[in-house]
Amino acid sequence: MPEMPLLLVVIIFVALVFDYTNGAHDTGNVVATVIATRSLTPKQAVAIAAVLNFLGAMVGDKVALTVGKGIVNTAAIMDCHTLVLAALLGAIFWNLLTWVLGLPSSSSHALVGGLIGAGWAYGGRATLEFSSIFWKVILPIFLSPLCGFLVGYGATLALAWMSVGARPKSANRLFRRLQVISSSIMAFSHGMNDAQKTMGIITLALFIFGRIPSIAVPLWVKIFCAIVMMLGTVTGGWKIVKTMSSKFFTMEPIHGLAIQTASAAVIEGATVLGAPISTTHVISASVLGSGSVRSLATVRWGVAGRMVIAWFLTLPAAALVGALMFRLLQWVF
Repeated sequence: MPEMPLLLVVIIFVALVFDYTNGAHDTGNVVATVIATRSLTPKQAVAIAAVLNFLGAMVGDKVALTVGKGIVNTAAIMDCHTLVLAALLGAIFWNLLTWVLGLPSSSSHALVGGLIGAGWAYGGRATLEFSSIFWKVILPIFLSPLCGFLVGYGATLALAWMSVGARPKSANRLFRRLQVISSSIMAFSHGMNDAQKTMGIITLALFIFGRIPSIAVPLWVKIFCAIVMMLGTVTGGWKIVKTMSSKFFTMEPIHGLAIQTASAAVIEGATVLGAPISTTHVISASVLGSGSVRSLATVRWGVAGRMVIAWFLTLPAAALVGALMFRLLQWVF
């Protein structure tokens, strides 16, 4: 790599910090159900998730390109070297706050919100790609949880129907074995979608600083982001594991298998479309959908309500902090 300006080095470092917090923050989403149903021990689940997060992060770049050139107008921000740093600081602030509180909020929307806020603070409406933001960010905020809920509900019903007449002990043994596979697919899908967001933000910074001629993800960026997300996954977010695995309803292997299968299907579909969706939203909604099959009364809707509030606060809160960080950095630099 050629020699880089100090500010660009700082931006890449901060982006990798975000990637690390993303991996740690979202570990709970990836491994909670497989731990709750005792299909894997916590150490086994986290180890598998770490490896498959890395492998998933190395596949594809559609989500990265959406973040790199689908949120802000690259032509309008070429002279603004602090914009990406402000966006990252806003996203990291929200990630850390919700991590401390144990709320499974969205790292994806924190990053997009920070980028929107910093872009707006720099040049107003002209800096934002409103069409892309609507179709690939705003719309998925509403559709991805709905899809997660419906597919989680449908998958649980289908598995229950297929196991009619089976002995509970035998069925649970089979579902636990299958859940190891579904958990692995889920971890791979998470890496594909979530690590690409950091790749996109670093690629955008490299483009702004004139280090690459177009928004295309360099191989070294992919490798760095994949490794750092894997390290974050190993660290884990155990408060969020507790929220996801025990505070909604008491899970059994059939629920864990349905939740992970449903979540992986929705996330894979969004990744193919290049939408940087929230894996947290999808998995949480799948948990609620699966639990609702047993009985609506068994789901702790109060916990779900607090999570929904956190979901819808994320984008505007991160945007506000991103804008404030941009003003602060303007003053510093």
